[in-house]
Formats: sequence, C-alpha cells, structure tokens
Amino acid sequence: MATPDAGLPGAEGSEQAPWAQLEAPARLLLQALQAGPEGARRGLGVLRALGRRGWEPFDWGRLLEALCREEPVVQGPDGRLELKPLLLRLPQICQRNLMSLLMAVRPSLPESGLLSVLQFAQQDLAPDPDAWLRALGELLRRDLGVGTSMEGASPLSKKCQRQLQSLCRGLGPGGRRLKSPQSPDPEEEDNRDSQQPGKRRKESEEEAASPEGKRVPKRFRCWEEEEDDEEERPEHKSLESLADGGGASPIKDQPVMGAKTGQDGSSLEDAKGLAESLELPKAIQDQLPRLQQLLKTLEEGLEGLEDAPPVELQLLHECSPSQMDLLCTQLQLPQLSDLGLLQLCTWLLALSPDLSLSNATVLTRSLFLGRILSLTSSASRLLTTALTSFCAKYTYPVCRALLDPVLQAQGTGPAQTELLCCLVKAESLEPDAQVLMLGQILELPWKEEIFLVLQSLLERQVEMTPDKFSVLMEKLCKKGLAATTSMAYAKLMLTVMTKYQANITETQRLGLAMALEPNTTFLRKSLQAALKHLGS
Repeated sequence: MATPDAGLPGAEGSEQAPWAQLEAPARLLLQALQAGPEGARRGLGVLRALGRRGWEPFDWGRLLEALCREEPVVQGPDGRLELKPLLLRLPQICQRNLMSLLMAVRPSLPESGLLSVLQFAQQDLAPDPDAWLRALGELLRRDLGVGTSMEGASPLSKKCQRQLQSLCRGLGPGGRRLKSPQSPDPEEEDNRDSQQPGKRRKESEEEAASPEGKRVPKRFRCWEEEEDDEEERPEHKSLESLADGGGASPIKDQPVMGAKTGQDGSSLEDAKGLAESLELPKAIQDQLPRLQQLLKTLEEGLEGLEDAPPVELQLLHECSPSQMDLLCTQLQLPQLSDLGLLQLCTWLLALSPDLSLSNATVLTRSLFLGRILSLTSSASRLLTTALTSFCAKYTYPVCRALLDPVLQAQGTGPAQTELLCCLVKAESLEPDAQVLMLGQILELPWKEEIFLVLQSLLERQVEMTPDKFSVLMEKLCKKGLAATTSMAYAKLMLTVMTKYQANITETQRLGLAMALEPNTTFLRKSLQAALKHLGS
C-alpha cells in the first residue's frame, strides 16, 4: 500500500505525521508530546529512556533546526503552495507540550536554535492565535532575557489580564484577594530565600537535572520526581509506550524490542539506536533476491527490459524512510552504473502511486549524492538525464537531499557546478519547481559556485514574489564589495538587470550602483550601461 505522505506534505488526505521524516529519537519525542495534558511529562520520560538505552545525548540543536525548516504545504481552498516550518505544522497539543518541554530543559538547549523556534512561533498567522502558546513563548523569552522586559512584564495577553482582574474584583472584600499578574521582584525573592537557609539548602540538594545533566527549572521538577517513581517500578515501559501514553504503540516504523535484562538489571538488547535495529518488512525481505537480480540485469544493459516498472518495485511503498535507507544500502544503489541508474529512475518515475516525499528524499541521496560529489569531469549524458528527469517529478526531495549538500560541500568543483547549472535550467522543470529551487539557494551562504548556478536559474526568468525578489537583491548588493573580480558575480548581476529590470525599484537600483562601483571585471562597462538603462 502507498505510504500516507505521498505527494506534498500537508496535502489533503495525508495521514502521516508531520515529523515522519525526522530521525527515530526526534520522532519518538514528538509522538510522546501528543499524549494530551501529560505529553510534556511523557517527553521527559522518552528522553530519560533514551539515555538508559545507551543512545548518544539527544541532539537538541538538530531538532530545533528541523522545527524551523520550511517545507511546501498545500494551504486554503484554492490549494496554493506555501512554505511553512515544521513547528507550525504540528498539532496544537503537540506545540503546547513542546513549549512546556523546552522550558523544562532550557539550560541544555542551544540559545540560537531556541531563539529561531520562538521567532517562528511568533509568525503564526492563525486568525485566533492560541493564548496558551503565546504565554509559554513569552516565558521562554523571559528566561532567555530577550524581547521582553522583566520589569512589569506579563506572559498573559491583555484580554486574559482583564479577565483575571475582573475575577479578583469579584472575590469581594471578604474573600482571599489575588494579585494582578506581574513579574516577581528578584531582590525580594533573594531576601526571602536568604531568610530561609534550611529550605534553600534542601531545594539545592533536590534540584533535578535535564537529560544532559543541567538544571531543570523548579516548576518542572515534579515531572522528574514522577519519572523517578516510575523507574522504581518492576515493569519498565518501552520507548513506544512512553511515546503514545502507555498504550499500544502506533509508531509503525519502530519494532518493540524485547525486555531482556542481565543480573544487574542492565539491558541486553543489541541496539545502539532504534533506527539501527529496524528490519525490512517481510514482503521486502522475501523479494530482496529478486530485486538484487533486477539490478544485476540493469548493469548488463537495457536490451529486453520492459518500460513498465517490475511489480517488485511496488513494495517500496511498504517501507518507512529508515527502512528505505536500509534497503538502499543492501541493494548497493550508490554502486549502480550510470546506465543502470537511468533505467532504474525510469521505473521509479513510472510507479503509481508516486513515492512519498520522505522515501524519494532517501532515494535521491542514495542514487545521486555520492555519485555527484565524486565527479572529477563532466557528468555523463546518462547521469544528467536521470537527474533532470527525477528532479522534474521530485523537486523538493532533490532540493533537500542534493542541491543544498552539493552547493555547501567543500569539494564542489567545476564538474558539480556544471551539472547543477544544467539541472536548474532544464526545460522539464515547472515554474513552481524553479521557485522552490530559488528559495533553497537564497537561504545558503553565497559563494562562487552559487553565483553560477543562480545565474543559470535566473536565465529562465523565474516568477517570484516581491518579497523573494527583495531578498535576492539584498544578497546580490551585499556581495558586491567581496566579489569585485568575480566574473560569475558580474554575469549574475547583468542577468538580473536585464531579465528583471521591470522588478527593480529605485532603492534597489541605488544598491546595485554601489555594488557595481568597485567591480573590476571586463563586464564593468556592460554593467554600467545596463544600470543606466534602469534609470531611463
């Protein structure tokens, strides 16, 4: 059967969780945060369980980066495509519990990553933003000491403050009065603590630690104490039961591992990580020899092969992304010849239904990434055809698994740049795919190779929004002082001034003039003429 995320993430009818493409630890954590009001505590339980099973320390930096990564989603009744970060695609209960968990483990989080998450949280354009999420975000910003003044600040909205004040007045003179919400006085708290040395010492001894050994805020220590109680029970919960609230695990990708223990109670399971313990579905295992034989036939030439994909390839829909990665390794897909690669891509593109985006991403990485990074001369026609065909149908997976890594790799040279230039200007690319590629490139740090690839893409006269064009112009003008001798930069600037002259504002024209001033290439006169034409 087809994996549920076939097509664009967020498409109607999609059943796969938005975090399905993440690595196993992150998937388990976000699944745990779905467990209703207890989600944040379940999340802490998953973190502790991961530590007990011998995992590497949880990579918070990677998760925070993934939460901010924008992906195309279908929005609104008109089915328009928009870029939306994973954070804003999570269910509301998951967002709430995530914010609560981030508060609990804040000392162990990279500040830059946490700030990025908070900035994206503020960008939620929902008509009725969640007041609880807003309050949690304000508390986190207060803990970080940015964006909110400690004095007189409140995480509550104005409406909530008015309701609370009304409640206080309603208690009446004989009732127990409540104070309006306000920030505590740090000096007052210090004085109160100093007058109770015994209590302060006891609290210090009982301070709970985060999974990385750092202090957890006091308001979340009750969760840690509950987790300690659970550890003392004779029956230990699996990661899956922690993730889904103690019941049967809905996580299809993760097998439930046996609970064998040694005399000292330590785990005897051979699992460095949950992903490493995955096994291929039985249907795939049974057909593995046949798939290997098919690939061997591809290597021997295209004679006698049918255009329709072999029925065995339909089983790819049964694999999760982790299982797909394992299958690619067992089939040794990176070792395919360019001839075999082209025929395999022809079959993959003919599959119905389409591959899921997550599985297409894994296949892109396995089939193309290493092959392209190792090029020392121009790519063969077979490789170029296979890549452009695959990209035309699976543009987002190619952007994610190929375009960014190749452009940012240290060893990117003329062979890689030439192939990417051929890819971005391929006639088979639809306008939406061009826009998606442009968005990916604009996010990267610019260097010589990117000038060349971007210039090839812009030759196609990509249709872009004013905001995206402003980002392009801003980065282009900023690079002028650092690229005074770069022919690739000069050609890029000339392309923008000739192909997009109707889009350039007067302010942007002045920016181009400043960027052009120090240019020393032989295209300087052509650039000056194009600039003069902009002002006429």
